[in-house]
Amino acid sequence: MINWSTDELTFKKKYPKEYKIWRLVQLINYGIGTEKLNELDIRKNWDTIKDRLDPYKKRALEYLIWDKLYSLPNNLSFWNLSKETAR
Repeated sequence: MINWSTDELTFKKKYPKEYKIWRLVQLINYGIGTEKLNELDIRKNWDTIKDRLDPYKKRALEYLIWDKLYSLPNNLSFWNLSKETAR
């Protein structure tokens, strides 16, 4: 992954912990290329990164790591509204 808008060397040197979290979020949201994500890093930094992630990728990670099943908010319209939900 190449980020054109950030000086990664300076960022990594001055703020190593913030860089690690920023890099993890970037890899999840924008693609990892040939790199692999470390599950332990995701688990350890979850409280920090969960609000910065794309909602669908966040949901996928929650399912893969914690086996958490839940549904996204209903997007009901006239065409998929059942009689039972209308009452």
